[in-house]
Amino acid sequence: MSMYTKNKTKKLRIQEDRETNPRASLNSLRIAPRKMRILANMVRGKKVEDAISLLTFTPKYGARVLIKLIKSALYNAEARDMVDDLFIKTIFVDQGPTMKWRRPRARGRAFRINKKTSHVTVIVSDSAE
Repeated sequence: MSMYTKNKTKKLRIQEDRETNPRASLNSLRIAPRKMRILANMVRGKKVEDAISLLTFTPKYGARVLIKLIKSALYNAEARDMVDDLFIKTIFVDQGPTMKWRRPRARGRAFRINKKTSHVTVIVSDSAE
């Protein structure tokens, strides 16, 4: 199997998940992706209630944002009448646009500061896979 085929099938599988399962996404979140991925890895594959309780006691700013996003996906599932035991099937964090500016330093120099943003997507399902 070539790399192109592998990536294409993965892309089609994610596309299929988005169409059939309830999801919630947040774009241009002002938290670096590597910080959000730590939290995403904590809750991946867990029950929605367990994930929310775990994030409630996590002392990071991104945890509060992720709780809101998971609840949004839960409400989207309720709109589709899928309220049984819901699991976080897929959660991924992509890098968004980077805000860049310069900070003046000594002797006329300038250092560049990168403020990174994240795109977070949560897909819930009634079966743990």
